[in-house]
Amino acid sequence: MADETIGIVGAGIVGLAIGREISLRRPGTRVVVLEKEPEVALHQTGHNSGVVHAGIYYTPGSLKAELCTRGRLLLREYCAERGIAYDECGKLVVAVRPDELGRLDNLEKRARENGVPGLLRVDPAGIREIEPHAAGLAALHSPETAITDFPGVARAFAADIKAAGGEVRTNFPVTTIKKDGGSIRVESGEQTVTVDQVIVCAGIHTDQVSRLAGDAPAPRIIPFRGEYMRVRPEKADLVRGMIYPVPDPRYPFLGVHFTRRVTGVVEVGPNAVLGLAREGYKRSDISVRDLAGIAAWPGTWRMARQHWRTGVKEVRGSLSIRRYMADAMQYVPEIGAADVVRAGAGVRAQALDRDGALVDDFRIHRLGPVTAVRNAPSPAATSSLAIAEYVVDDVFSR
Repeated sequence: MADETIGIVGAGIVGLAIGREISLRRPGTRVVVLEKEPEVALHQTGHNSGVVHAGIYYTPGSLKAELCTRGRLLLREYCAERGIAYDECGKLVVAVRPDELGRLDNLEKRARENGVPGLLRVDPAGIREIEPHAAGLAALHSPETAITDFPGVARAFAADIKAAGGEVRTNFPVTTIKKDGGSIRVESGEQTVTVDQVIVCAGIHTDQVSRLAGDAPAPRIIPFRGEYMRVRPEKADLVRGMIYPVPDPRYPFLGVHFTRRVTGVVEVGPNAVLGLAREGYKRSDISVRDLAGIAAWPGTWRMARQHWRTGVKEVRGSLSIRRYMADAMQYVPEIGAADVVRAGAGVRAQALDRDGALVDDFRIHRLGPVTAVRNAPSPAATSSLAIAEYVVDDVFSR
């Protein structure tokens, strides 16, 4: 019905995109976005690498593949309309060892099935033509992979919601979600918002908030801190766009890579270190409560038994800039430990199943009048407008 109220928990880019889509598609529907922080886009949206992915990595037929492809086109159009920085500087995915060439072949096949535009396989000479200071045996070039300002996009989405008569209510940490007759009461201490439907997009806290609405424990969110290095200005011109490794298919992470930001800064990263707090942006950030939750989840220990060697390597790289840059130098040999400084970090909300499997695809649960976006890691920012279409289609098909 046109006069209903939809509550959205979480003012990251996905929650705001969904609120905007409802406002556009259902005039008269009141949208209320509830955010625990004083501003929008302060967590994953504000701490990622700004890359607009073209669909190279994702399993054909998966939600990631489908929504990334459409989302990129929608995002490019939106940024052009709003004057938000959007630079198709292109990406190279580079194989530096012979044993990576088979994985590069598989990646190329996957990318072509996903219709990645302009994809080109290049040899060492082709690598140097695109990125003169890069090295490798072979690479995939994706010329339409882009960079943008995702926090700026999120703020524009919030403005769209307000312009349509909706509300973005900050400083509202949700503590209770409960049915009250035909409505749902969403509470934060003594504050209450009554809505007809709720959509949970709470990022790093999405499992906890979803449980308030009666969702299952799985998947549990496990935080992984991703640390960046910033290339010193005198070496920043050695990277024109993006230079990525061939990813390890065992993990949903893409590996440490070189990325030019829309500001002109070049960063290296992120790595993936198990976080000691859900909002642990520094190594010193520790939450006893979050650690207890991580330790209590059976999937954590099953994951650790399978991947502890990789975890040890990541920790060593976190502690030592020299070790961090050792792998990165394979791709751009002229940028080493002396040419970077520590920059910021982000926290990836990685969903983990009870059996220890790292959840790769987007995962969205439906609980009657509650929809929970339970897993939306990269490329969620790229896909945000398409995720919004998908979720709103589902919400209003009931």
